[in-house]
Amino acid sequence: MAQQREVEARTGRCATTGRVFEEGEEFYTVLFEDGESFTRADYCLEAWQGPPEGAYCHFKTRIPVREKQKKLLVDQELLVNFFERLADETEPVRVQFRFVLALILMRKRLLRYEGSSVEDGVETWRMTRTRTQSVHRVVNPQLTDEQIEGVSEQLSAVLHSDMGEWAIAHDETGSPYPESDEDREEQ
Repeated sequence: MAQQREVEARTGRCATTGRVFEEGEEFYTVLFEDGESFTRADYCLEAWQGPPEGAYCHFKTRIPVREKQKKLLVDQELLVNFFERLADETEPVRVQFRFVLALILMRKRLLRYEGSSVEDGVETWRMTRTRTQSVHRVVNPQLTDEQIEGVSEQLSAVLHSDMGEWAIAHDETGSPYPESDEDREEQ
């Protein structure tokens, strides 16, 4: 049975120059036997002159490139406003948008789940906005994980598009959404 040995973690810098490696940069790693473990030294390409004396092994590798995640860079109040403006919507797509927005706002700790009830086969969540303590009812459209992902992508596209602010502030006819409950009653 082969004996397992510990190997030191990558230092992220050249052992000769001290320079920190960049994402995607190639470099050489040398392992030296040290009793029950290995010590490690990393060398940038410009400092590499072949394996040093006493090297157990060496190999060329690269610093991984971190996958850049798309960040939803939208003002939190804009998300809350969008969520609140969808409150009276019954169109399935808008009910789904509101539900996914509720999940996002819960994750950001802007909404807190308080409980749920079922009436006529429709599950409704009772949620509280953490800052104002206002209570909101959110229909759970019983989306699958794939549907949630699809709605999230659509929501992201709306919020990332050049028309994002327009789409959030206007209904499907192009008319602006009312700014307040009083405005809504007047229309």
